[in-house]
Amino acid sequence: MPDRIDITWIALIGLALATLLVPPLVARPLLGNALLLTFAALKGRRIVLDFLDLRAAPALWRGLVSAWVLVVVLFAWLASAIVALA
Repeated sequence: MPDRIDITWIALIGLALATLLVPPLVARPLLGNALLLTFAALKGRRIVLDFLDLRAAPALWRGLVSAWVLVVVLFAWLASAIVALA
């Protein structure tokens, strides 16, 4: 039976492969960037929870770090949207 780290590795590899497939399959830049950054947020959350072991931390810390990952991804998407629309 695989443990949580093995499942996280498989998920990260799957998300990395999905990241490689998005640019040739999605013609719209804003949608493609949103998908790529969604994958990045999912990977970041898995890394933070499982490899930095915040899954066992108090809910406040998990929430703060997850919010930080979300803010960074939203800022990156906003920057890409400004560039795509300009």
